[in-house]
Amino acid sequence: MRKGIHPDYHEVVFQDSTTGFKFISGSTATSEETVEMDGNTYPLIRVEITSDSHPFYTGKQKFTKADGAVDRFNKKYGLK
Repeated sequence: MRKGIHPDYHEVVFQDSTTGFKFISGSTATSEETVEMDGNTYPLIRVEITSDSHPFYTGKQKFTKADGAVDRFNKKYGLK
C-alpha cells in the first residue's frame, strides 16, 4: 500500500443509542468522545441501530400478509 493516502484504521467502540449495547470493531471513524472497555480507552461512536435493537435480529419484526402484485398475479393465473 502507498503511504499517506489511506485513513487511519483503528479500534473503536460502537454504542447503540437505544439499548446502550457496546461492541469493539475496527473502523476509520473518529470521535471526540472516548470510553474505557477491557482496560483500554477507545473512541466512542454512537449509532441509532445495531443488531441488538434491529427488529430483524431481535425477532420482533412483524410480517404482514402481502396482498400485493404477487398475490394478484397468482390469483389471475390460478397459481397457488
